[in-house]
Amino acid sequence: MIVDFRSDTVTKPSPAMLEAMHSAPVGDDVFGEDPTVNTLEHFAARLFTKEAALFCPSGTMTNQIAIKCHTQPAEEVICDRQSHVYQYEGGGIAFNAGCQVKLVEGDRGRINAPQVEQSINPDDIHKAKSSLVSLENTSNRGGGSCYDVKEIENIKAVCEKNNLKLHLDGARLFNALVARKETAVEYGRLFDSISICLSKSLGAPVGSLLLGKKDFIQKARRIRKIFGGGMRQAGYLAAAGLYALNNNITRLEEDHKHAKYIATLLQKANFVNSMLPVETNIIIFEVKPDIKARDITEKLRAKNILAVPVAERQIRFVFHLDITPKMVDYAGQVIQQL
Repeated sequence: MIVDFRSDTVTKPSPAMLEAMHSAPVGDDVFGEDPTVNTLEHFAARLFTKEAALFCPSGTMTNQIAIKCHTQPAEEVICDRQSHVYQYEGGGIAFNAGCQVKLVEGDRGRINAPQVEQSINPDDIHKAKSSLVSLENTSNRGGGSCYDVKEIENIKAVCEKNNLKLHLDGARLFNALVARKETAVEYGRLFDSISICLSKSLGAPVGSLLLGKKDFIQKARRIRKIFGGGMRQAGYLAAAGLYALNNNITRLEEDHKHAKYIATLLQKANFVNSMLPVETNIIIFEVKPDIKARDITEKLRAKNILAVPVAERQIRFVFHLDITPKMVDYAGQVIQQL
């Protein structure tokens, strides 16, 4: 038995998901003729009360397309310094959109309305024009931390007052919705664009969706083609996404429960120094000063438990639908014996 805590991207399609993929009607999506892709896009758009959606290969692509669509070269994107769009998308904001970033020191990956307001550049030819705010919910580097929707409403008010667009990197948004008991509709009304990932906690093998107004998605479709993201008989992949949205959202509570249980054991472990609060399916803990994170992950690997050292003294566990209760019990036993 291998317990893979490296990421929720390591999941395999279930037999039922594979059957949905196998039986999916398909066509050429670049011509707009794949019925399963069209169904997925319409379903997701309705879920968030947005006008349209676009199916893409990855969350990085949906984020980068959104940033490209919302901005012009030499403008500025405001985001937390730990954001995925800044940390893990290969410098794409500069390369794809020709923009720079204004980094904000948030609270576990979450920024607030006063910080956004203070980050907006004055109307000065020496300064880049502030044009977009990007939020991440849940925050990966923040240990799966969730925004309070009230704070997002405050940020939205600042954006409207200053004519800025608001984008959501919602790679793990459904984890936040389940944990906070919030709704997709609430988020749909607040953001100009939303990226949701189907291949993380929801368990699909490939794919993300970008949501927004019809004219925005029409522009995004053109950018997707330029980025090389136009797929043909993509319905086989879209079918997995449809299955995930219909079947794998409410079960996220189980991942959160597993994470909190393992967190209680880690807090008692003699190699753990501190831990970020555990709200959803991610645990990030820091080992004691005389220990290296890689030493602990190697000891875990020897016991068939896989984890990622995200810094010299930090380790991340991510829980997902392929982590069974039996695996959780086994991992707990190993942690107590390390």
